[in-house]
Amino acid sequence: MKYRFFAIPALNPDAEQNALNTYCAGRRVVTVEKHFVADGSSSYWAICVTSQDGAEAPKLAVEIRRDRIDYRQVLSEPDFAVFANLRTLRKTLSDREGVPAYALFTNEQLAELVKRRVTSVGDMACIDGIGKSRVEKYGEAFAEVLRHSFSPEN
Repeated sequence: MKYRFFAIPALNPDAEQNALNTYCAGRRVVTVEKHFVADGSSSYWAICVTSQDGAEAPKLAVEIRRDRIDYRQVLSEPDFAVFANLRTLRKTLSDREGVPAYALFTNEQLAELVKRRVTSVGDMACIDGIGKSRVEKYGEAFAEVLRHSFSPEN
């Protein structure tokens, strides 16, 4: 894996944005992580691009899928049961709204909720990628499942 970092200014991003696009166009990009750094007129996007080149690059998309995390192995049996309950709730809500399940929360985010024993809506915002709008829209339903799962009598 190779990593490349970019700082794209919020004001006048063209030159650095073109450098990022050129870099990505010539590589097999695996992930792109981005965070906005608010600093007034010096605000910028911090971007990390993970890529693979040459022999280390997978030839088929199927090879990438093998690297998926099996949360049944990562989480303890009781924690996996909570994770499974959260996935069921996510599926129910995503079906009701006609959106993909990952649009609510990713498996990684659900696993973090379980690992960190999150039981309040406010604590959900501490999980990477869970923003205010998701917390407001879905937080209480997920927090209820987590509270019930982690209560002393369970």
